[in-house]
Amino acid sequence: MEANITWKEAVTFTARSGSGHEITIDGPPESGGRNAGMRPMELMLLGLGGCAAFDVVHILRKGRAAVSSCEARVTARRAESDPKVFTDIHLHFTVAGENLTAKKVARAVGLSADKYCSASIMLRRAGAAVTHGFELA
Repeated sequence: MEANITWKEAVTFTARSGSGHEITIDGPPESGGRNAGMRPMELMLLGLGGCAAFDVVHILRKGRAAVSSCEARVTARRAESDPKVFTDIHLHFTVAGENLTAKKVARAVGLSADKYCSASIMLRRAGAAVTHGFELA
């Protein structure tokens, strides 16, 4: 994997992934930005949520559940002093579909958390307390 981040102006960057997708990264006005893009730490949470949601849907579908929707809400707290690392992260999944039971969703969330989601496992190893929850919609 690779990524390329190019400085544009002030604290604005264009980030291009190895797969060819681009996003804008920017800071808040108090840091010299224009609020024209996501913050780097927000991107980390989006990557975590995307990784875990991908796993949950994949595991449920593999178990023959007809998933009609899956939303991952990620909330986090950061340390107050530099480096302002994530200290606590919670992922909450809202899943809907046919053939879904709490047991199946709990299993999928657990497998993602403990075995498959490299983002979650990496953040835990770095010291963040990562927790998970879910509900059936």
